[in-house]
Amino acid sequence: MLPSRTLNIGILAHVDAGKTSLTERLLFDTGAIGRLGSVDAGDTFTDTGELERQRGITIRSAVASFTVGDTQVNLLDTPGHSDFIAEVERALGVLDGAVLLLSAVEGVQARTRVLMKTLRRLRLPTLLFINKIDRAGARGEALLADIRRLLTPATVPMTSVTGLGTAQATSVQYALEDPRVRERIAEAVAEADESVLAELTGPASGGPAAGDGGPPLTADRLRAALAARTADGSLHPVYFGSALGGQGIGALLDGMVRLVPPAPAGAGTGPRGTVFAVHQPPDGERTAYLRLYEGELRPRQRIELHRPAADGTSATLTGRITSLQVVGRPPGDDGPLTPGQIAVLRGLPGIRTGDRLGPAGDAPAGAALFPSPTLETLVRARNPARAAALRAALLTLADQDPLLQVRPAPDGATSVLLHGEVQKEIIAATLHQEHGIEAEFAPSRVVCVERPSGVGEACEEIARRGHTGPWATVGLRVEPGTRHSGPVFAYETELGALPHGFHQAIEETVLANLRCGPRGLAVTDCRVVLTRSGFVGPLSTAGDFRTVTPRVLLRALERAGTRVYEPYHAFEADVPLAALAPVTARLAALGAEFAETTGGRHSWLVSGFLPARHVQEFQGLLPGLTHGEGVWTSSPSGDRPMREDAGPRQGEAL
Repeated sequence: MLPSRTLNIGILAHVDAGKTSLTERLLFDTGAIGRLGSVDAGDTFTDTGELERQRGITIRSAVASFTVGDTQVNLLDTPGHSDFIAEVERALGVLDGAVLLLSAVEGVQARTRVLMKTLRRLRLPTLLFINKIDRAGARGEALLADIRRLLTPATVPMTSVTGLGTAQATSVQYALEDPRVRERIAEAVAEADESVLAELTGPASGGPAAGDGGPPLTADRLRAALAARTADGSLHPVYFGSALGGQGIGALLDGMVRLVPPAPAGAGTGPRGTVFAVHQPPDGERTAYLRLYEGELRPRQRIELHRPAADGTSATLTGRITSLQVVGRPPGDDGPLTPGQIAVLRGLPGIRTGDRLGPAGDAPAGAALFPSPTLETLVRARNPARAAALRAALLTLADQDPLLQVRPAPDGATSVLLHGEVQKEIIAATLHQEHGIEAEFAPSRVVCVERPSGVGEACEEIARRGHTGPWATVGLRVEPGTRHSGPVFAYETELGALPHGFHQAIEETVLANLRCGPRGLAVTDCRVVLTRSGFVGPLSTAGDFRTVTPRVLLRALERAGTRVYEPYHAFEADVPLAALAPVTARLAALGAEFAETTGGRHSWLVSGFLPARHVQEFQGLLPGLTHGEGVWTSSPSGDRPMREDAGPRQGEAL
């Protein structure tokens, strides 16, 4: 009998907190796999890539399923390393709920705080699982205090621990039928639920006359309130356990199926869904993971996918599904994909991560949760004869990760945008192992851009010797665009005033030359308008327009003026009181903009914004400034104008 409902749950954590081990344990304890895999041995179920086995980290989101009662749980084991934040971003867009994993030894770590902020902003139902209770140094109440202070005050422990920090550690699930347990959990739930607060303080409970004298709070009533507040993201149940030892797993499974609700199916009749992962072996067929929200999909069905194009329009891909395997169903089951389920699609060679199934105007689920990469590197094939193969391989990787932007660079190099240095290492290893290409990477540099400061116009006519009229006339106006609009080309001239090929030559040349503005950086968030055009038929050629357009564009940009913008990180530094002055002084010297500074007798939390080029430097300084007690978290947060005396300039490495 097929399960009657489906949950899509993501496991998120700081790197090395035990996500993959927890996935293995959940699959094993529910009978989905016959033996436990090991990260150290490289034989885990979800880390199937050679690089993942070698490094012991998750690089790509993996989907595995198991069944608990009438509920099928599709489990997404997402990367924990910050360099692979794009994978986490896509996973969040298709989840019904999440399990945020912490180590009982290491406690609240930098990525934990970043992820929790995002989960709370999305109000995604989130359970907290404190792993490694059987490890020496494991903490209980002290860690709960850190969670309430650094992550969220809205927590409710659902298990207790005996023998904490020893091999005999045991996790015991609280029984709501016990009045003392029920009262303790009810007090935590009442912090987020006014109706529970009223029942606790009403006459029937012996408290002040704040309620209506109704019956006392029952276990079932408390379960319902706990589920409702977990579902709306205002309360976070906490479970203690060990993925390796199996302690606390039963309680966590019970919390998943009882407290996390499936997303309601949409009311539309046509299929609507999101492609959140694409896998393509070097010599194999491309496969795509799609989460469906509305309608149905069947094998051999013809579908239409949409993706945003660079110019702000929507590109379309049409094709026929040759194979559709619903996750969790046995091979050969060709039943339809229904809302809430995930399927692996084949037969669409052009499909990309982020493609949307449904009306062209639909916004992508989970869009813009995390900012774009802030680092750029230039990649060259060690063997120049493999330059074309290198670029093709990088484009294939970019299809799997749209935030991995790839474009041609001078002298046969390829520009790649990154989230961090570990990602660079993974790309290099992937090129070598999967594509047989040895690549050389230039030192990374921060991605700065230019934006027009004002409006500038220019016009030029070119003519050939012996002819009276201009062979090519181009007039352009450059003006600021809205933020995040990118470069936009528009017309004031009539589209029929030039042959289509000449229009195309001007537009393509403008967009290509905006990659390197007057200051040597890409020009973005601007509008370039064709204000004047002319030609001599049949003598003019597209090449004439490709020749004159760059000169006109450069003069228009110089007259408009441009300003350089550099990426910033939003940061929080938790530092001892004695280190507050030297920490803030150093941050100020590096150009930090402070947002808030709060604290008490022992520690202070300093938040603000710091140029991305200084983040790595300050992270190295923080332990010395705070005697090893400082905690730093930061994440990309847009860009801001660069001071005229600041660097790095174009071509300067970090």
